[in-house]
Amino acid sequence: MPRPAEPKRTTRVGLEKPESETGSCGWAQLGSMQITEIYKSLQGESTHAGLPCVFVRLTGCNLRCSWCDSEYTFQGGRKMTSEEVCDEVKRLSPSGGLVEITGGEPMLQERELVPLMRQLLETGYRVLLETSGERPLERVPTGVVKIVDVKCPNSGEADTFHIENLETLTANDEVKFVLSGRMDYEFARDFTRRHHLAEHVNAVLFSPAFRKEATGARDSSHCLLDPQELAEWMLADDVPARLGLQLHKFIWDPAVKGV
Repeated sequence: MPRPAEPKRTTRVGLEKPESETGSCGWAQLGSMQITEIYKSLQGESTHAGLPCVFVRLTGCNLRCSWCDSEYTFQGGRKMTSEEVCDEVKRLSPSGGLVEITGGEPMLQERELVPLMRQLLETGYRVLLETSGERPLERVPTGVVKIVDVKCPNSGEADTFHIENLETLTANDEVKFVLSGRMDYEFARDFTRRHHLAEHVNAVLFSPAFRKEATGARDSSHCLLDPQELAEWMLADDVPARLGLQLHKFIWDPAVKGV
């Protein structure tokens, strides 16, 4: 895959990494990290949509997307040892299954997170990592499914993608674009074609952004881009991508957290 010049990088300071601590979750001595929440729900996005999943949501993000629906993760949370994280995952899903590491931007805590992901894999969990791709991904353990959210122009964070991360993508990974209008769609369409994404990853996902203040009605009226209009654009351009909707926002009130 060709390697174009790296775009400009964001310089905002995100969450400072907590000092590493030791702890035992029955597997290994791992560090601690700042956690906003851990809960079990149905996976709402990606090709795993609809499957039961334990979400481990890390605190802190160095981007400020205009449509962000998880601003509550920017600060706060609580420090948890890896032992505590592992125990909670096992309590919620004792027979294995799907675990998604998300945020915020989880790779801000790379030092502590990489060993945790490795241990979850070794214990039999299928691990998803949702990331903006602004941080380098070469240390993500083999076997982790990377779901990389490339930021589009209307997000306010375009050009923050670490272009070398294209080299880390595998046939198990997914690339996602959250779209709020025609400009975002054209950016995603052209990026997908220019980098031949469909030939290198499991799925390319085009997803309409939701309004941040969305509440009440569980339908597409909260989408910043009408899914029908997006579908018509994709069909007209024969884009090698799938249209994805945030399933959890059609099951529960869009304002509800922890689902």
